[in-house]
Amino acid sequence: MPPLTDEDPRAADDDLALEVVVLDIEDSIDLHTFQPRDIPSVVEAYLEAVSERGFREVRIIHGRGKGVQRARVRQVLAESPLVIGFDDASAPRGGWGAQIVWLRRL
Repeated sequence: MPPLTDEDPRAADDDLALEVVVLDIEDSIDLHTFQPRDIPSVVEAYLEAVSERGFREVRIIHGRGKGVQRARVRQVLAESPLVIGFDDASAPRGGWGAQIVWLRRL
């Protein structure tokens, strides 16, 4: 697709604008700030970033709610070749509102 120009009607459409978010890579991520539709890609990108930095264990906070986000996160984790295993966090670390994830050594 060619780049947008001022004359292009798509250039004025705010819905097409992409916002780049830069996050510090830490041993946990809180998914509450992301749109639900973005959760799978955010989790995948986070797993890649923490693996590249040598993390072996991380926490993904998805919230308690009705369990929809928990299921989506667990599906991504189950399909990721970077993940050795995962489980609900202990109560002090978020309980069933978060996942503890163990990563392969690269």
